[in-house]
Amino acid sequence: MDHSAHIASRRRSGGRRKAGELQDAQAVPRDAPVAGRLNPLSDEALAQIHAASLEILDRVGISDAPPIVVNAITARGGRLSDDGRLVFPEHLVIDALAGFRRRFRLFGRSKGHELDLTGAKVHAGSGGASPHIVDLADGSYRAATLSDLYDAARLVDTLEHVRFFSRSMIAGDMPTAHALDINTAFASLAGTSKHVMVSASNPAHVYDIAQMCYAVAGSETAFRAEPFLSLNINHAVPPLRFDADACEVMAAAVRSGIPVMVNTFGQMGASSPVTIAGCLAQTNAETLAGMVFAWTLDPEARAVYGARPMVTDLRSGGMAGGGGEQAVLTAAATQLARFYDLPNSTIAGATDSKLADAQSGFEKALSVTLAAQAGANLITQAAGTQAGLMATSLEAYVIDNDMLGAILRSAFPIEVNNATLAVDVIAQTVRGEGHYLGHADTFARMKTDFVYPAHADRQAPEAWLSSGAPNINNSARRTVSDTLARHFPRHLSTDIEKDLRARFDIRLPAERMTAS
Repeated sequence: MDHSAHIASRRRSGGRRKAGELQDAQAVPRDAPVAGRLNPLSDEALAQIHAASLEILDRVGISDAPPIVVNAITARGGRLSDDGRLVFPEHLVIDALAGFRRRFRLFGRSKGHELDLTGAKVHAGSGGASPHIVDLADGSYRAATLSDLYDAARLVDTLEHVRFFSRSMIAGDMPTAHALDINTAFASLAGTSKHVMVSASNPAHVYDIAQMCYAVAGSETAFRAEPFLSLNINHAVPPLRFDADACEVMAAAVRSGIPVMVNTFGQMGASSPVTIAGCLAQTNAETLAGMVFAWTLDPEARAVYGARPMVTDLRSGGMAGGGGEQAVLTAAATQLARFYDLPNSTIAGATDSKLADAQSGFEKALSVTLAAQAGANLITQAAGTQAGLMATSLEAYVIDNDMLGAILRSAFPIEVNNATLAVDVIAQTVRGEGHYLGHADTFARMKTDFVYPAHADRQAPEAWLSSGAPNINNSARRTVSDTLARHFPRHLSTDIEKDLRARFDIRLPAERMTAS
């Protein structure tokens, strides 16, 4: 067969090798890309935003600071203004910036799930805390339950490019806030061995979650050394107010050795200025205030800078997570985190679409791509989230996993050296077969240099038609159904599960954790 016929044959078959070979290619473990080549802000602009944030903290301050924060900050030179706002002097923020813990890792409970937060290494995961789930059977919205959350964790456990599980739903069937916090942690840890992120509404709940983690790890010392669970904490209520309960939760987490996501959600044009620069300056000030507080409690705390400014649709007042403004705002906030060289997280993928459709695809791809190219360490809400964070779709998880594979691959730098320039290979090929499809280097790099989608269709049109004209949504729904029917991981041993059920009010039935 000549090379043109060979190429035509591969196009008709979708350009694929045998299924086993393709599966092997997908199974190769992949490191996190080192990105950070997208810089929406100039060096001068970064310096101006930094200076404005310091001025906001030093001149305006933050209101409603609870005693635990006031005591910690005033002990380091802060003060309360005449109108009761807690002021952070510039020297305190500069000292904290010099002292923050950097270059640390978060962990899963099995090899390969470490999250290295060094530099511009990028990891994408779930998130959302949505009250609804998109029902797999009929596409309707219904209130999410603890079983739904467990199913989401089990599904994410199998998705290669969704690297961590930030709880995606609020279990609406939990009777109390304590039951919600404890059972969310349990269901997440039972469903996946990847790093888990949850939240807590009360410091007493934090200590219970910590005891759960110590039991799973085998000891408190083991968990502190390799923490596999962290807390999302929204310590500020923009504009420039502290949330007293969240600050108490942060203190409890730091004391317990639980990593903290120091998150700030301002909405541009609503709870932060309408300009990108002003929104960044305020959001940065709010986030730094939380980081400084965590640092005063423990300079070795694993604190993750979580500036995540959002955009408001000024026609309705609602969130607009899918627009170009949101994408560039997220990238700029990430660049600011890299300016400080801080481990960081952000939100991207908060589509406004209610379904896993074309709108969902282009909105998620735009925002996640810019966040990844800007070098965000942790991209939450990158998979499964719909309707402006109001709903989770299991079908979307599977589709978004394909999307994330492509986006993360695009974030790797291009390798240029004698081997990749391939001058000798070119010389051999043009004097030989005239194409590279059968070359040993082509086959070897098929397994390392390419990411193959599991559900996006690459068949030629005639092959696609003859196979029943499949679409990505139907394929994803089948995968969800098959996975949830068979994947019941035992990430908690029988003894540990029995111990946790005896100590805590665990409301996920044991029979729900096995195949029927």
